[in-house]
Amino acid sequence: MAVSEGEGVSRAQVAGAIGLATPSAPGRYRESRRTRMRGAPVFAAIDLGTNNCRMLVGTPEARGFRVLDSYSRLTRLGEGLHGEGRLGQPAMERTLAALEVCAGRLERTAPRAIRAVATEACRRASNGGDFLREVRARTGLPIDIITTREEAELAVESCAPLLTAASAADGRAILFDIGGGSTEIAWLRVPRASAGADRRAPARPEVIGSVSIPFGVVTLDEAYGGMLDPAGYSRIVDQVMGALGDFERTHCIRREIARGPVRMIGTSGTLTTLATISLGLQHYQRERVDGLVLDAGTTRAATRTLRGLGMAGLREHRCIGPSRANYVLPGCAIFEALQVMWPVGRVTVADRGLRDGMLLRMIRDHASRPAAMGRPHTVVHCRG
Repeated sequence: MAVSEGEGVSRAQVAGAIGLATPSAPGRYRESRRTRMRGAPVFAAIDLGTNNCRMLVGTPEARGFRVLDSYSRLTRLGEGLHGEGRLGQPAMERTLAALEVCAGRLERTAPRAIRAVATEACRRASNGGDFLREVRARTGLPIDIITTREEAELAVESCAPLLTAASAADGRAILFDIGGGSTEIAWLRVPRASAGADRRAPARPEVIGSVSIPFGVVTLDEAYGGMLDPAGYSRIVDQVMGALGDFERTHCIRREIARGPVRMIGTSGTLTTLATISLGLQHYQRERVDGLVLDAGTTRAATRTLRGLGMAGLREHRCIGPSRANYVLPGCAIFEALQVMWPVGRVTVADRGLRDGMLLRMIRDHASRPAAMGRPHTVVHCRG
């Protein structure tokens, strides 16, 4: 269903179409919404993951988008999923509360289009679909459970600006996203940057193949009871490498690495944490982390530092804290398996994810419809 403003449909009807409350009085903020609608369009994306609920609102700029609003809440939706196969009631209530905040903020920003997706927790849980129907009834937000392939493609979309082949020929790259419930890997063909290419619309990487393995930081933490000793750490490395075997045999990535440069890029809290440790930061600084290239020796040293802190040290670290401490070492073990399986030597850190990919797609789709550029309108895409 699509609802448009500017074609005989009011903003109140647009808000009603996704179940958002309409302000009772047209105050100054409402007036600023009208002003924004006459200018650049606004787009919004929600990523409902196993561990976090994230929202991003942006408007197009020459080389991407400008962030107007962002929101992230640790909801632990996948808590208990490993043992029960279902989403637990406390986890669902936490997540609903976060999504209600998103709905309220979206009503104020009045985006032209909204895309909301759910990933591994809702894919795997026997009651995942029921939960999302409850979300829609309570908040009006239509959330799609996306496939692992689309999840990988959205990660590629978000990281594309950091991937350009440096050689005269097309290059190859491994992209990974270590999540709460699973890890997504994509094997990419990266177009070379030609001299006459339009820098505002560079050729995007092509997904040659992708795989989702059922190892995420939340599910592994639960599987090991929140206490990952050295033997458990090594076991995770071996399990992840075993799960990657078929993908390696299909695409012969090690052979490609031996032939020439292959890049590796990761988008996950694990990698941004390793970057933070390697830089010696006491407070997280995205501008220093996003796009940072780390060599294998640096990431191994950062991993040793994290393992040496122990659980108490991880909880006390300013860039980790109690809410994330249990997930750091499982993520490091997954990353170590990737490094051993595919010894590229360097990894690019990407502090960007599915929200960024969804926004970039919506902006590109909007720009490809010139007929829609001439009139202000709001479209809310409702699926299901």
